[in-house]
This record gives sequence, C-alpha cells and structure tokens, in this order.
Amino acid sequence: MLCIKNGLLHTVAEKEPFTADILVDNGKIIAIGTELAVPENAEIIDISGLSVYPGFVDAHCHTGMEGYGIGYEGEDINEMNDPVMPQLRAVDAINPMDPTLKKAALAGVTCIATGPGSANTLGGTFAAIKTHGKRVDDMIVRDPIAMKCAFGENPKRCYRDKHISTRMSTAALIREALQKATIYMKQLEAAGDDISKRPAYDAKSEALLPVLRREIPLKAHAHQANDIFTALRIAKEFNLDITLEHVTEGHLIVDELAKENVPLAVGPLFWHATKFELQNRSNATPGILAAAGCQVSIITDATVIPQEFLPMCAGLAVRSGMDEFEALKAITINPAKHIGIADRVGTLEIGKDADIVITNGNPFSTETQIQYVFIDGEQITE
Repeated sequence: MLCIKNGLLHTVAEKEPFTADILVDNGKIIAIGTELAVPENAEIIDISGLSVYPGFVDAHCHTGMEGYGIGYEGEDINEMNDPVMPQLRAVDAINPMDPTLKKAALAGVTCIATGPGSANTLGGTFAAIKTHGKRVDDMIVRDPIAMKCAFGENPKRCYRDKHISTRMSTAALIREALQKATIYMKQLEAAGDDISKRPAYDAKSEALLPVLRREIPLKAHAHQANDIFTALRIAKEFNLDITLEHVTEGHLIVDELAKENVPLAVGPLFWHATKFELQNRSNATPGILAAAGCQVSIITDATVIPQEFLPMCAGLAVRSGMDEFEALKAITINPAKHIGIADRVGTLEIGKDADIVITNGNPFSTETQIQYVFIDGEQITE
C-alpha cells in the first residue's frame, strides 16, 4: 500500500486543485482526502509543495511499432502489400522493449492508443496499453479500441502505382469492404447455429464485424476538410461510430464539427507542414475546437513528435489561446474517453488505476520537472 501525502491535486474530475493525500492499493486509487486512515505498513511519500496529475494519455500514436531502430527490421507500422487490411492487430507488432515506451513513461505519458499507420485505407485495429511492461498482453487496457482507416494523401501516395490515384478510390475501397462485411454479417445471422449455411470464412469481413455492430469505432485519419467530411459521410451511410484523427483543418470547419459531436484527436502540431494537406496546420486548432464545445484530445502521432513532448504540445495550444484546463483535459480525460477507457484512467478518482504524475510545476512548461511517475501504483524509474 502507498500513501502520497500533501500534494496539490489536479484531479481533472474537478477544475480547481486542492491539497490532499492519495491512498493506493493493488494498483488502484482507494481513497483521496485529508487525515486518511493509513495502515502502519504503508509506504508514505510526502510531496509537500509538488503538484499531482492523472497520468497523461495519448489517443493516437504508433509507439512500439515504429520506434528506435527505424528501417525494415524496426518498422511494423504499415503493411504495404494490400490497401485493405482490417484483419491486422496492433498487439501482434507492438514491441514493449522499444525505448520510446520508457521515455514516454518517465515523462508522465502512462497510457497510449497505438496501432497501424495511414498507408492503407483500412489498416487494422488499435490497442490501448500502459507504457510500462515486458509483455504486451499484460500492458493492455483494452483491445481492440478502434479500426484504423485513412483518407487523403497517404493512401494515394503509398498505392499510386497499384490501386489508388484519387480520393474517390480511397472512399470506394472503404465502402466496398464495409458492404462486403455487411453482407457477410447478414449471412452469419441468417445461418444461426447451422454451420453448413454459414458463408466461407473471410478474415477481412470478420475483422469489420465489431465496427458494424458499433462495438468499436472507425478511427479515421483525416487532415483536410474534405477528407473529414468524407469520413463522416461514410460513417453515416453505414451507421457507424467514428472518431476523427489529426483534424488539421478543423478550425476552418469548426461550426460543422461542433454540430457533428464526434471525438476529435488533434495533431501532431509541432512539426513542419511536409504535405499539401498540412498547409493550414495551426497550434490554435485545439483551442478553437474546444471553445466551440468539441471533445478535443491533443496527440503526438509518435513517432512524428516524440511522445514525451505530449504536455509540451498542450502548452503550445495554451500559448495559442486554448483554455488551460481544456488543454489539461485534452491530454487526460478526453483521450481516455476518445479511446473508451475513461472508466480506468484520465482522472484522479477512487476506483481508477493509480496512474499518477507528480511535478514541481505546471506540466505545460518546459522548465517543469517530473518528480515521480506511477503506473498501476508502481513507481517508474530509470
């Protein structure tokens, strides 16, 4: 058992910070308050003068799939043999020994959504994992959390000599796969328990069944405004849940996105506009969307931005006008909601995982230092 005493708690469940103690047992927060009944055998850490936050959450990255040692052997982010690969699973590629995971953990990024890249129109499923562990099976918070799909320049570039040369082709391939899976699902339902009447096994259609049943959303890579609207159009055609990823031109269509009420993962923002579809990139985008009432998560898209700089990305959004509390939500509870694990992480509350970050100041400042990080109640050290 662990008792963290006298910290200034930024729970995110409440807007205003307050001084209190946190009691942790078996990886969970079991009490928050003052004058807690602490067992004699508990480890006590007095953090007077320090600030306490929930572990930071990154709703979109490729950590563990594209880390140190980039090159053919270290690259497992995109399957380049077929533009439609929904049957792929991130957990089959994530490398817990990737040093980027340890760097993220030490910087307070305790939970991430990681998965396939955006080369394919349908790239496979993402998983939510903790950033500490030796075996991915033991790091999983939830798997799968979403089905990756991609619009815009990346599928066009990666398959321009094979299958895709326009945005129309990308949309058509996604529709085709979803329609085939819909027919497959109806055939399975009609067959019931009669195996002889079931359709031949189709790995791609089988992988899309959780999407069609709205058990997981499409996780739609879309930077440009027209791609954002195409993603939404397809989701409505098939009555699917969807989250929008990157949303680079979101500030240009903020009124429309506010009406749609879908979760938005914005970023990466701290990088050069390397593609045409990034020409309207702005650090002001998260703040503009949040001010309009959108649920905004700030993401690194690691390894595009090293994951340890997630709080800095939120700080840049604050510098560009974002409300500071909204920015804190954008790297804690909002990404937890975005990836469907808000029952476990994202705030400091009784019953949630003891993912705790302790700092000597505002985490958005580059001068602030991380003093302690706990994941499931275990202190993370070098």
